[in-house]
Amino acid sequence: MAESPQRNNPLHGITLEAIVTELSQRLGWPELGERIPIRCFRFDPSVTSSLKFLRKTPWARAKVEALFLDLRSEPGPRSDQLPLP
Repeated sequence: MAESPQRNNPLHGITLEAIVTELSQRLGWPELGERIPIRCFRFDPSVTSSLKFLRKTPWARAKVEALFLDLRSEPGPRSDQLPLP
């Protein structure tokens, strides 16, 4: 059986929505807008508006994915580890 080409992809199985949600919860919109200065993070930010922009803008999506992977390698709470409200 051949191995999946996605086997070594660290983002395999993680949706863009999950990435944006985790980043916004972990960093907050102001910090996210500082690290990646795009309008959808700085002015009236929401997951929905961010997804629309990021799906159409490959360079911005690449920056978001890179930040997500950088933060995943650091210790700290992730969305799947955050306490329930």
